[in-house]
Amino acid sequence: MARYGMVIDLKRCYGCYACMLACKVTNHLPPNVFWSRVLKGESGTYPNVVRQALPVLCFHCEDPGCVKVCPTKATYKDEEGVVVIDKNVCVGCKYCMMGCPYGARYTVPEWKSYFPAGLPLSELEQFQKKAWEEKSGCGVATKCDFCSDRRKNGKEPACVAACPANARIFGDLDDPQGEVSQLVKQGRGFVLKPEQGTNPKVYYLPPR
Repeated sequence: MARYGMVIDLKRCYGCYACMLACKVTNHLPPNVFWSRVLKGESGTYPNVVRQALPVLCFHCEDPGCVKVCPTKATYKDEEGVVVIDKNVCVGCKYCMMGCPYGARYTVPEWKSYFPAGLPLSELEQFQKKAWEEKSGCGVATKCDFCSDRRKNGKEPACVAACPANARIFGDLDDPQGEVSQLVKQGRGFVLKPEQGTNPKVYYLPPR
């Protein structure tokens, strides 16, 4: 059985937000919910200033804090090591949101329109709302699941497929000959907040 993980090459990422938009569309995300985000920062002093984009998402940790604090076991790791949520078991207590050191979780009381209040939902919004409620639900915890529906059909996560710079690589971390594990070993792969002890399965390659 595969143990899925991701590598993000910071030398390639130029912060175009294609991953964010692909995630939004694929997962029918409502306003102000971003399972995939791109953070940006600057370092240095003029004229030697460097801007860097940093894509973040759920890191599908080996030892996830969110799983430890969930009182109903709604959050768990599936057989492929992906951290998922059973919306039918979640009670919306938000303990997992506090237990995640990466801010990767959301709760949505209701799917609201992207347009001003008072306007009826368009046909597309009605479709999006129904799809969101069927998969993710309202009043419960939600987050990235490495696009489980796409993976069931043999496809890559939407953020990976949409990246024009090929900055994201997805695959089996347990395959020693696979591209993901090779990049982690040979490319000096590192994780965010290693001091938290969660052992994330999303690795970054240094920007330079």
